[in-house]
Amino acid sequence: MSEEGPKQSKKEKPVSSYYKIEEGKVERLLPTCERCGPGYFMADHGDRYSCGHCGFTRYKIENPQDN
Repeated sequence: MSEEGPKQSKKEKPVSSYYKIEEGKVERLLPTCERCGPGYFMADHGDRYSCGHCGFTRYKIENPQDN
């Protein structure tokens, strides 16, 4: 067995990074899960969004005009 050093804890994002406030209105920056409902944000993985609660994955659509 190999000896590993102490595990590093993950840095959690502050809740304020999920919202943007403009002109007195709150805007969500990440989409919410379609299955779990409001309150469950989906993680941004570059080419897709994924829910950490239920595992639902939604792929981002590429515009064919950009190619």
